[in-house]
Amino acid sequence: MSQPALEIILHNYPQSPVAEKVRIALGIKGISWRNVEIPRLPPKPMLTALTGGYRRTPVMQIGADIYCDSQCIIREIERRYPSPSFMPGAYPGLMWCLSRWTDGVLFDLAVKIVLGSAGDGLPKDFAEDRGRLYLGKDWADGLRHANAELPHLVAQLRAPLAWLNRQLSDGRTFLLGTAPAAIDAQIYHVVWFVRGRWDGGPSLFSEFPELVRWEDNVRAIGHGKPSDMSPEDAITRAHILEPAMETGVAENDPQGLKVGTSVTVNPDVDGGEQPVEGKVRKADAETIAIDRFSQEIGTACVHFPRAGYRIEIRKGRRVLGSA
Repeated sequence: MSQPALEIILHNYPQSPVAEKVRIALGIKGISWRNVEIPRLPPKPMLTALTGGYRRTPVMQIGADIYCDSQCIIREIERRYPSPSFMPGAYPGLMWCLSRWTDGVLFDLAVKIVLGSAGDGLPKDFAEDRGRLYLGKDWADGLRHANAELPHLVAQLRAPLAWLNRQLSDGRTFLLGTAPAAIDAQIYHVVWFVRGRWDGGPSLFSEFPELVRWEDNVRAIGHGKPSDMSPEDAITRAHILEPAMETGVAENDPQGLKVGTSVTVNPDVDGGEQPVEGKVRKADAETIAIDRFSQEIGTACVHFPRAGYRIEIRKGRRVLGSA
């Protein structure tokens, strides 16, 4: 029996801003991919069956290799489909550094504006889930604070919007010139999120005509060539295939990781999330890939970034060290 094609499968939902970042990235490449729609709120049993507990959106699947976090996803898409490049020009390292700001401080600011502006209008289950995820244990106080601080938060967002407008003031089509890059997708998802979820977004952006022109250009890229797939089919795909990622740990690993080391991996924030357990398959400065086994999936290899994630080494049920 022939093996199924190793298609890109994106587990996401339409309203997710981080998924929109990846959908635009797929549009830049102009490639075909399979769309699996997942719930907006936990539980997400068919997603976490693949990831081992990771619940954030989106997740990319290629066979039995599962990629968590848009850092990992964009990096892997670029590796498999190098042309057109996500990193045109001579500054790929600086663009990755800038992405830590777009995906961190800038996106967190957008979340506070969107959640804070809603006040008591958020559905209770959504407010509790996203509040805990982004604002920590004291999320209810965090939401009230964001509401009270809304003018200040908008002022903090307005400054980088002015910088971007200045960058685009020479009439360039995209942030780096004539070709779209990963950084266009990484900044666009924040603009898309604020415009679509905050009533004041359109008025704020109207102050920056070059940014609006750029926004239209990025939107026109589209999402590539998606076609729907059921979650059941995605799980079957993982079950009948084996992970393709090679094994090995780069030298000078600061935690002393080795192939087969038992670890847990979790976002390095207090979001109340379940760690993913497994054994190291591959690790370097940028990524870690761990093997995990379940009756439902068999062996899957789950990939995470190193930046922004905490790895804890385990022996039995005891944590030995973390970073």
